[in-house]
Amino acid sequence: MKQLLALSRAVDFVNEHVGRLLYWAVLIMVLISAGNATTRYALNIASNAWLELQWYLFAAVFLLCSGYTLLHNEHIRIDVVSSRLTRRTQIWIDIFGMALFLLPMSLYITWSSWPIFMNAWTSGEVSGSAGGLVRWPARLLVPAGFCLLSLQGVSELINRIAYLKGLIPDPVEHHEDPALEQLHVEEAK
Repeated sequence: MKQLLALSRAVDFVNEHVGRLLYWAVLIMVLISAGNATTRYALNIASNAWLELQWYLFAAVFLLCSGYTLLHNEHIRIDVVSSRLTRRTQIWIDIFGMALFLLPMSLYITWSSWPIFMNAWTSGEVSGSAGGLVRWPARLLVPAGFCLLSLQGVSELINRIAYLKGLIPDPVEHHEDPALEQLHVEEAK
């Protein structure tokens, strides 16, 4: 289990840093959007490339941050029933949900979207819009984002099983200080 928890920490580290890096993509996206709107209305100059870059950045934030969102337990839940259950029962529901739904779906999308990216890469697919961008970066975002989500799903599964075994504290609790969380992990060992 030590190796699995080390793998989980590595996946968490990757998704944490990808998520934090993409904070900047949001800022860049807003600046590009404002600049594009300003030049279009004030100077009567429009660019499809800038508009598509905006779309690519939005797709990057949405797809690549799905693992980050799962890591921080910020995804949408419907807790009408599960909030009345014991914590252990909630963890078991999470385990079954991840094993039966999240992981098969995200792994399938990763696998099935890879050939679409490869086709765009090898063919040099370009947007049909005048002045548009190459498409392979946008096509790569789908398998990359779902790969990160799959990895985070495995990490969450490992953490929940470790919690049920009494090896770590509740993985869903929010610990404001990462050092405090590491301290809990060390105490559990």
